[in-house]
Amino acid sequence: MIAQRALDHELVPKAELVPMDEAKAILKKLNVAPWQLPWIRAQDPLIKALGAKPGSVVRIYRKSPTAGEIIFYRIVVSG
Repeated sequence: MIAQRALDHELVPKAELVPMDEAKAILKKLNVAPWQLPWIRAQDPLIKALGAKPGSVVRIYRKSPTAGEIIFYRIVVSG
């Protein structure tokens, strides 16, 4: 419960797990291999709250003063 309230803070970006079939399509569109995505550790509080496992792709929405909202993709790694 406490972790969920911490994730609702305005400075914590919104994030979601990407379904595997959608992740494959995104990787193909970006022309990258999974290991070429920026990494995020499985021990990160955001990743723990999502229940993501190593190998999962996470979509993170960040607010930008110039672009509005930007989508980032991260691959979960152990550690």
